[in-house]
Amino acid sequence: MLQQNNGKPTSSNLLKWLGGAGVFLLLKGKALLSVLKFSKFAGPVISMMVSVGAYALIYPWSFAIGFVLLLLVHELGHVIAAKQKGLPVSAPLFIPFVGALISMKQRPLDAQTEAYIAFGGPLLGTVGATAVFWAALYFDHPLLYSLAYVGFFLNLINLLPIHPLDGGRISTAVSRWLWLVGLVGGLVVIFYMRSFLFFIIWALFAYDLFNKYIRRRKNHKNHFIMKSFVIPLTQLQSEGYMIPGPEHKRNLPFATYSDLNRQQHVTIFWESLGLRGIAQLPQQSIIHKVSVAGVDQVYLEDGPHLKVNCEINFTVYDNDKYYDVPTNVRWKYGISYFCLAGLLGIMMYMVQSNHL
Repeated sequence: MLQQNNGKPTSSNLLKWLGGAGVFLLLKGKALLSVLKFSKFAGPVISMMVSVGAYALIYPWSFAIGFVLLLLVHELGHVIAAKQKGLPVSAPLFIPFVGALISMKQRPLDAQTEAYIAFGGPLLGTVGATAVFWAALYFDHPLLYSLAYVGFFLNLINLLPIHPLDGGRISTAVSRWLWLVGLVGGLVVIFYMRSFLFFIIWALFAYDLFNKYIRRRKNHKNHFIMKSFVIPLTQLQSEGYMIPGPEHKRNLPFATYSDLNRQQHVTIFWESLGLRGIAQLPQQSIIHKVSVAGVDQVYLEDGPHLKVNCEINFTVYDNDKYYDVPTNVRWKYGISYFCLAGLLGIMMYMVQSNHL
């Protein structure tokens, strides 16, 4: 353990710093995955090795390896569930002192599918921790008892109804009122665990709820993004086009569509200039109009160009049908959710009883 010495940080402060950095990586995990993706398995293997090395700075190597393998089993549960639903996902990415994540290349179409994929992690993770527990009983080894307890605890914490934890995603198919339970219960967990990392997760969840339900009306206000297109000026002059001035204003016709990944695009037309430009929207939206905000002449390497600045005015599309789940499915997920949480609590008690 590191001690406070001449202004040097303690191990507790070091873990807090690493935890905060880990949350940032968690939010940017998709970008990091693309950097690590030298091959299909290079990224996961490298991140696993880094995680094992990081945990081994604090715990024995054997525990660090076992803990990372339990995380792997948990994440493979999500991967299998996503594959069963036909949704492409990335290989798991491991982040020291945060855990692991998978990147979904396509969002679920409804809350039922989201909950099914979320269930896969703690379900297979519980199976993995149970296997370690039976091995601990057979060999009567303290390390295996510790790993089994941590495995059960890890999956139980993940069932808390807090986004982005699995329980928060399962709640979408049971009842969104569980998010309120998670909001209050999360404070209890923070006080009990004294975890700076969990506080960050809870704070992000609370802020997300605030934006969704307290400031929800803002989603129905008009938003806009700017998109610029350049056209070779010599081409326009040679074809006899009338060159608009800097203060030119007009509305432009447009067409919108979504690709297979449900990314919305807008195709903008200005027939008199031969312009056909494509812009990408940040999220699914209802487009009201596309207008010219200004025209500039710019000089690029291949000569002068006309730069057309377009303003896309839109309203965010709020898909309430996403949370429409049949009553029998809600009951099924709800019963499974509470039964799994209860089982994990019982297994933790059994580990303690046999280990003492």
